Amino acid sequence: MSRLNRRRFLQVSLAAAGSSALMGGCASGRKWYDIAPAMPRKPLGANDRIRVAVAGLNGRGNSHIGAYLGMENVEIAYLVDPDSRLFGPRVKNIEEKQGKAPAAVQDVRRALEDQTLDAVSIATPNHWHALATIWACQAGKDVYVEKPASHNLLEGQRMVEAARKYARIVQV
Repeated sequence: MSRLNRRRFLQVSLAAAGSSALMGGCASGRKWYDIAPAMPRKPLGANDRIRVAVAGLNGRGNSHIGAYLGMENVEIAYLVDPDSRLFGPRVKNIEEKQGKAPAAVQDVRRALEDQTLDAVSIATPNHWHALATIWACQAGKDVYVEKPASHNLLEGQRMVEAARKYARIVQV
């Protein structure tokens, strides 16, 4: 029997918190449409699937993939990484587990063009976190981004501005 250590507890907790935000719930019991009434969309129904792009496939990106594969009503729609050598085994694994292969792209902007994509999970190298988050907000996607969110205060402020301007959920 494996023991639950601090690192595993935090991984599971963050995945649960991220899925809660993406699925429309929050700790207070309120829904996203109560918190951000300007958002022009309906609450997700029991049969709706959340389509996610995972950006960054090494390290934490693998953890994101594993967490999303364990969630009901979540589909990994895109894998994003500039190194195309990483796609093969991950696409095969995801297809076996969710019954549908994700698209594999080298540029996150290609995934953001998909109007049916709901969220982006960002596990890229740190210097891409702020820009990818801002692009995702501009494209109307919710975001889960790994820490550090930004390298400096200005990047962080721009991320907050984008999340507010485009009424997006962004979780770090």
